[in-house]
Amino acid sequence: MHILVAGGAGFIGSHLCERLLKMRHRVICVDNLKTGRAANLETAKKSPLFRFLKHDIRRPFTLRADYIFHLASYASPRHYQKWSVETLMTNALGSYHLLEIARHCRAKYLFASTSEVYGDPLHHPQKESDWGNVNPVGGRACYDEAKRFAEALTMEYVRKHGLNARIIRIFNTYGPRLQPDDGRVVSNFINQALRGSCLTVYGSGRQTRSFCYVDDLVEGMTRAAFYPRTCGQVINLGNPKEFTILQAAVLVGKLVDKPLRTKHLPLPADDPQRRRPDISKARKLLGWSPEVSLRDGLRRTIAWYRVDGRGK
Repeated sequence: MHILVAGGAGFIGSHLCERLLKMRHRVICVDNLKTGRAANLETAKKSPLFRFLKHDIRRPFTLRADYIFHLASYASPRHYQKWSVETLMTNALGSYHLLEIARHCRAKYLFASTSEVYGDPLHHPQKESDWGNVNPVGGRACYDEAKRFAEALTMEYVRKHGLNARIIRIFNTYGPRLQPDDGRVVSNFINQALRGSCLTVYGSGRQTRSFCYVDDLVEGMTRAAFYPRTCGQVINLGNPKEFTILQAAVLVGKLVDKPLRTKHLPLPADDPQRRRPDISKARKLLGWSPEVSLRDGLRRTIAWYRVDGRGK
């Protein structure tokens, strides 16, 4: 199979490229390298089945593909708020260009959406049938609403053009290659703990998240793309085990083996209080559930940060 991975030089995308290459697929990685990194592709580039194309999907382009994975978007608050218009247009124009390629090639298509479409959720845990509680004009809307629009566009291609497409909603994911400067909780805590600094906790720290290790997520993504009965489906992918931010901070402190000191700052606007996926559909359709515990996943991630991640 010829597989196009948009955003393939990013944190999750690079792990996906490697998984697809191990499955003996030909992989074309398309990335503008704005936040994706060439260093993430060092392993993939060793394969004769791999090809890299530097391109911004907001501009039209043509390629032949049997499958398309759309992961191209700024994903951390620090980045999508800095490049807010680019984020909106990557998920609008970029999604349109990729969907058009899929339509002309009759390719199967997977759109990587986000748990952010649920906003500050009205129901807990979050099911795919939930409509979400999102502020459409707030500071996070450039990401939340961009993803919601791209979901709507994907489903119109399913209905109007018979496209074989599916949507996954990714919950908090971490692991090696998570950018040290992206401002997300795991990277913040690990960097601060390794430096011996105070761990920054926003608000009381009692708000919750569910952390999924990247290998588990990529396994779910490939199953969602290749398993039968996934066309037209929206599928949550994440770890259903819920932790408070303070619990995550304590665990990072223990694993780094340094005294835990925290510094509390005001909670950002529209920051959700609770976030945990209902993965019943993923279990039923894909036979998938996460296997890596938060302790083991953080240990692997910290090991990478000690050797490769700091200062990159």
